[in-house]
Amino acid sequence: MGYAHDYAAAIMQRGRVPMEPADFVPDWADRPRKAKFYPGVESFPLPDTDFPEGATVAAGCLRTEGPEGQRPFTLDSLSGMLRDSYGLTGRRLGVQTNTDLAALPHYTQANWSRGTASGGGLYPVSVYWVSGPSGPRAPGIHYYSAPHHSMQRLLTGDVTGEVRAALGEGAAGADHDQFLVLGIKYWQNAFKYNSFSFHAVSMDLGAIVGTWRIWARAQGLAVEPALWFDEERLSRVLGVPHEEEGIFAVVPLAWEGAEPTARLSTAALADVPAVRHTDVERSRTVLRFDTLQRIHAATMEAAIDRPEPGALAPAAAIPPTETGTPVALPEPGLPPVSVRDALRERRSSFGRFDAARPVTTAQLAATLDACVAASLGGDAGQDVAPDDPAAPGLVTLYAFINHVEGVAPGAYAYDPVGHTLRPVVTGPPGPFLQRNYFLSNYNLEQAGVVIVPTIRTAAVLDAVGDRGYRLVNGTIGAVAQTFYTVASALGLGAGVALGFDNISYIEELGLERTGEKPLLIMLLGNERPRPADFRYEIG
Repeated sequence: MGYAHDYAAAIMQRGRVPMEPADFVPDWADRPRKAKFYPGVESFPLPDTDFPEGATVAAGCLRTEGPEGQRPFTLDSLSGMLRDSYGLTGRRLGVQTNTDLAALPHYTQANWSRGTASGGGLYPVSVYWVSGPSGPRAPGIHYYSAPHHSMQRLLTGDVTGEVRAALGEGAAGADHDQFLVLGIKYWQNAFKYNSFSFHAVSMDLGAIVGTWRIWARAQGLAVEPALWFDEERLSRVLGVPHEEEGIFAVVPLAWEGAEPTARLSTAALADVPAVRHTDVERSRTVLRFDTLQRIHAATMEAAIDRPEPGALAPAAAIPPTETGTPVALPEPGLPPVSVRDALRERRSSFGRFDAARPVTTAQLAATLDACVAASLGGDAGQDVAPDDPAAPGLVTLYAFINHVEGVAPGAYAYDPVGHTLRPVVTGPPGPFLQRNYFLSNYNLEQAGVVIVPTIRTAAVLDAVGDRGYRLVNGTIGAVAQTFYTVASALGLGAGVALGFDNISYIEELGLERTGEKPLLIMLLGNERPRPADFRYEIG
């Protein structure tokens, strides 16, 4: 057993045994930027793009229409995907119960809305575009500047051979010459969450990939990330110290007009090109946390040992136990809302839930069906059983029903095969939910339903090693992003939280036998009418 097992256990226990440093207090006056800053580099703006008709949330989440993965990317589609996921789309200021409310009116701490969710609203994922000869600009490495919706050129020259070499033989997309590389600069999150930050940022990785997969699928494009590759090699090319910024994913892009590229490497060159521009840190003091460094190092080991197809079969979700009378749900369906509109409307409800208007069973059915199907795709082994598309994935969903039409209050397991809810605990769950929530920004009893995704974390780590921890949390991040997007399409309020006693949920749901771990909670419900809001849309 590697260190990831120990880290996962500490995460589960942190509601009862605080993680070190237990007395840590963030220095908000010395906080880092939400994006990297490369002064003096050349940049070019990305084009504005229209969103095509038919690219709906249903096409992106439920896969009921549209040719998945048949079209190539262009500069326009790349620009649209980046803008709708990590680009700034507006400023919001509403009366709600989150603890940062007092700071938001100040411009320096403005709350800019984005399509993709993020732990603590910190958005630590760095997006690099490594472009080869088929691209619309000279080959090179660019950094996506979200505040400006532009590409900043960090290096000129074709280094896509290095990316292909880092992916290795047999990797899907290794014959492409356009790649998005996703890094995470740890300090952008660790300044607030210290040792817990790796748990949060690996979910952030899943959230942005989840957005891209929804966005791309709705337009017949494909986003299939690689999580296993030579991480140190890519760190050198990108010019980032690997202990400060982890490289979490590589997304090959099929590009319009591109010819298949041979799997060549620039490693034979006397001097492999690398980015020499340096990100300028805003914080005067940057701290390192031993636990964060250890889990980062553990998940870098064996990074090139890509799991074989089906390697995760032993970690697949276990079908719910047939106890009690199952509650049948209606067929899932979503309104014809475009992915762009749903992402622009996405937000956290922060205490605005209104129990007077219950969630409908149709709304619950659509949410559960979309969330249980969410995955990272790519080499993450989400095809747990490659020869059986109907086989269960990694995620099991539990629903704590407070106020849903036609469903008695209680805790249920969602059975995706029968599309039913199977009773686990009877009786109103409100007191349990609120008693085991640490923060004051939500009244969980007022939500219509609290959905809890679980994964058999230890089984995943046993199957694919410590790097599987990134897969576990990335998958949960993709589930959370799907949840937010579907809730927005349905016109419901939503919130995702990690501040709860994980062990109590294991005990309440009887998960000791299966090894399932609840990693976050997702609140769904109607909001109070006529909220006091300020909104300014950028574009």
